[in-house]
Amino acid sequence: MSERSPPQRLPPMNALRAFDAVARCGSILKAADELGVVRGAIRQQLAVLETFFGTALFRRDGRRLVLTEKGRSFSDSVGIAFGILARASAELAAGKRRTFRLGVPSAFAVWWLMPRVAELQAALPDVDVDIIPMATVEPLARHPDLDAVIMGGEYRPAPDITAIRFMEDEFGPVATPDLAARLDLTAGVEALAGAVALTSRSAPRLWDDWFAESGHAPIRFARNREFEDLLLAIGAARSGIGIAIAPRTAIGEEIDRGVLVAPYGFIRRPAGYSLSIRSGDAKDTAFARLVDWLIAAGARPIPPRAR
Repeated sequence: MSERSPPQRLPPMNALRAFDAVARCGSILKAADELGVVRGAIRQQLAVLETFFGTALFRRDGRRLVLTEKGRSFSDSVGIAFGILARASAELAAGKRRTFRLGVPSAFAVWWLMPRVAELQAALPDVDVDIIPMATVEPLARHPDLDAVIMGGEYRPAPDITAIRFMEDEFGPVATPDLAARLDLTAGVEALAGAVALTSRSAPRLWDDWFAESGHAPIRFARNREFEDLLLAIGAARSGIGIAIAPRTAIGEEIDRGVLVAPYGFIRRPAGYSLSIRSGDAKDTAFARLVDWLIAAGARPIPPRAR
């Protein structure tokens, strides 16, 4: 049996926990609430950590604490390390059966993943897939409590994170047939000037992306309505109060049934959807089965909803 080399001296665990909480929460107050301690204790632990390394990990921006460049890089690694420890502890406590905590955009979970969840569970019979809906999708590096995250759009590489694209998608403006006829949307994109644009905080750039990728000049809308989640914005479009940009995976059935129309068609988005996992998990057989299932499922049409 080979001898393990002695570990390098590590910072105090309490200091690392405080640093990780502040980095994720963006404030000492929120970090203190999360860890159940007073703010002074958090400040003290941050001071211990910065003294340990002899470098600043945060800088002041008004009342906010902002990670320095070194602090941001260290934060990503600390988050990954805590995630590995959390998952290893959960697996040890659970025995042979495993649980994956999968972060998913809430709208995508409803319109794409949940109709397939029985098929997903059948593909991973020895794994409990715990689907965590995310109103605002953030990179996996910011969520040590999650095992993987599904993200839409362009993925920005991060240290120790592997992103695997499993499905392309198309997107475009959608409205009820009555609203499209009233605004005469088939006359051209300029007709959007009379519309209420429906947007969401969870995907705030969809309209900007559509104008840029479709080659049309941006339009000044009559009014804008913002919703917390894309699912709500699409629901508002179904009710006829405005026009939303929607992924085709979200409203394909409504288009087929004539509930919604896409007056300008859909634009292909090669970036599509990706599964982000920690690079250390890439060779894990269970994660490999999850990736294989996502790729296969992404190539098939969505099953019809119960009517």
